[in-house]
Amino acid sequence: MEKQDSETIISLDPRISRAKINYDGISPLESLDQFQTYEVFHQMKRGTQHVHVGIVHAPNPEMALLYAKEQYARRGQTSNIWVVPSISVFATAYEDSDIFDTTPEKIHRDPASYKVMDRIQAYKEKQAQ
Repeated sequence: MEKQDSETIISLDPRISRAKINYDGISPLESLDQFQTYEVFHQMKRGTQHVHVGIVHAPNPEMALLYAKEQYARRGQTSNIWVVPSISVFATAYEDSDIFDTTPEKIHRDPASYKVMDRIQAYKEKQAQ
């Protein structure tokens, strides 16, 4: 890659050049221990949920988005991609698992626990007679 001015870099990859990513404020690689880690979420088609598919390492969110597109959206159908800095993810500690102790008692909230198909089949059989 060759620097054109302080703001843009001309790359052999036209997708990088078209993105016109601002490289001001990015420290040289030798001053960084590692690039930042970003969590990648993929949406197959509009209206469906975004699903976590992996991580990428990048110097900024714009590059993370490009890396995520190349890594996770080139083979299958893709409608949208999110990248989130891994440091922004907040999770419960495994030691606090007791806060989920009441969850198994709530089977009535899971629609799979209802046996409606048995009633529908019985109704259809009754109507057929």
